[in-house]
Amino acid sequence: MSTLPVARRSQWPVWLCWLAMVLDGFDLVVLGTVIPTLIKTHELGFDAIGATYAATISLVGVGIGALFIAPLSDRLGRRRLLVACVAWFSLFTIAVVFAPNVAVFGIFRLLAGLGLGACLPAALAYMNDYAPAGTAGKSTTRTMTGYHVGAVATAFLAILVVPDWRIMFVVGGLAGFALVPLLWFRLPETLPPARAAAPAAAQAGGASSQSREPQAVGAAPAEAAQASFRDLTRKPYPFVALGIAVASFMGLLLVYGLNTWLPQLMASAGYTVSAGLVLLLVLNVGAVVGLVVAGILADKHGTKKIVLLWFGLSAVFLAVLSIKVQSELLLNAAVFVTGVFVFSSQVLVYAWVSQLFPARLRGTALGFAAGVGRFGAIMGPAVTGTLVAAGIAYPWGFYVFAAAAVLAVVALVAVPHAVAAVPGQEAAVVERS
Repeated sequence: MSTLPVARRSQWPVWLCWLAMVLDGFDLVVLGTVIPTLIKTHELGFDAIGATYAATISLVGVGIGALFIAPLSDRLGRRRLLVACVAWFSLFTIAVVFAPNVAVFGIFRLLAGLGLGACLPAALAYMNDYAPAGTAGKSTTRTMTGYHVGAVATAFLAILVVPDWRIMFVVGGLAGFALVPLLWFRLPETLPPARAAAPAAAQAGGASSQSREPQAVGAAPAEAAQASFRDLTRKPYPFVALGIAVASFMGLLLVYGLNTWLPQLMASAGYTVSAGLVLLLVLNVGAVVGLVVAGILADKHGTKKIVLLWFGLSAVFLAVLSIKVQSELLLNAAVFVTGVFVFSSQVLVYAWVSQLFPARLRGTALGFAAGVGRFGAIMGPAVTGTLVAAGIAYPWGFYVFAAAAVLAVVALVAVPHAVAAVPGQEAAVVERS
């Protein structure tokens, strides 16, 4: 539900949050584009172990940022946190250029990850505050198209500039710094920060209701605005949070597992390496199309129905990819359709979180979902890499991915369509299918 009057809405927040997700998409693939060069040249002392360390610690930083920094948007306001996160990760993205060795490279990636991890939940919480009622699915998926556009754009940039890998991080950092002033001057706040709300409430205590500063629709009182993870353990949220956590873990396991290992899985199946790279691009193009379609259908038919359907179809098409296809056209079509369902399934989880939890908990709940999901992002490449090392990546890699999608379906089936009100607690505004 929107927390801003219609009169105050413009297209600036839509595009600025989308651009923030483009920068997040940059982070999805940038390491994958430079690691082969770093290992080949042994620059900074990189080898396979160093590359694994850098990739893992980056995701750890993103997970920590999502879990522990993103909830601050419920206390300090979405706009402030979003601006701070973009400035923070831009600084440490550029700092990577000056890393003298693998260890410092990894530390800078960890620090950049803290801002990146909080950026996604803060941007999605902002857009769900900002969007008109009944459009949460479309607003979330449309914003997240930036994630995959950023991934595709970064891959193209790498083709142009690698092996000069430092340019990748310079471009990413400068793009972030260019976005910061636009965020600061063009984003209205959607959720009054608790610290600002408390004095205002106290000063208005003796005044008539007509003389008080109007509060954003859906915003919680100051005394209720101090959201924390403890709120997710209180009725009616524990089982909702658990189901969302499992689905988010599985969803990002699929996203990162496929983006990391799809070319190798296809090579193991006997396809050429160049075909595998093309299929990776096709997969992400399918993701963008899927996000647009999924958001429209979720708002029309209910998010729970669509997210269950999407994860279910993801399982089917991932299993289909385990079958060797001779026709190049059919293979590309199968990978495209798989991308349509797999990546938008995870984003629909975020959209549903925004509907199941009230505005005062939205940033915290999204941070929890994204943070737990990031551990799935670590697990996906690790599990698939183990299968590759064992020589059984094809077809078992696709079977593992299909099983993860099925587990997400099982977890989400248990999540109710609506969250019932509990005496003394605020009920969530949710979709009813």
